[in-house]
Amino acid sequence: MKTTTCALAAVFLLAAPSAYAQQAGAAAHAHDFQPPESQASKAAKVTQVYQHALPGVPGKSVKGLLVEYAPGGSSPAHTHAKSAFIYATVIEGEVRSKVNSGPERTYHEGENWTEMPGDHHEVSANASQTKPAKILAVFIVDDQDQVLTTFDTK
Repeated sequence: MKTTTCALAAVFLLAAPSAYAQQAGAAAHAHDFQPPESQASKAAKVTQVYQHALPGVPGKSVKGLLVEYAPGGSSPAHTHAKSAFIYATVIEGEVRSKVNSGPERTYHEGENWTEMPGDHHEVSANASQTKPAKILAVFIVDDQDQVLTTFDTK
């Protein structure tokens, strides 16, 4: 099953640019993924751009989220659904990221990282104060997990 899930994730990632273009009209409401109002001043805009059940893997879906950071923008610290395996790719600009107690790293256009179920995303921010940045985050997640992102309350 792990091989099937990884293979399907790889197929999705190869098709992500065309899937994004085809699914943009069917995007979920952006407010479903936004931080609380008190943390929203420079918050990233998050839009679900793709969703599909994984064939042959009952109860699992792949979801694509476009995360758009304004210059100087960021997302508050957060975790994702407990079942979520995430593969994120920078598609524009540069993004600073820190997961769990690992080092903070700046990812450039075309670079990517993985988040495992239960990981804590401590830093998620545009590395530039003058240019926008975007990532495509691909989730492999249980169908029953409707809340994909939970922001820290601190």
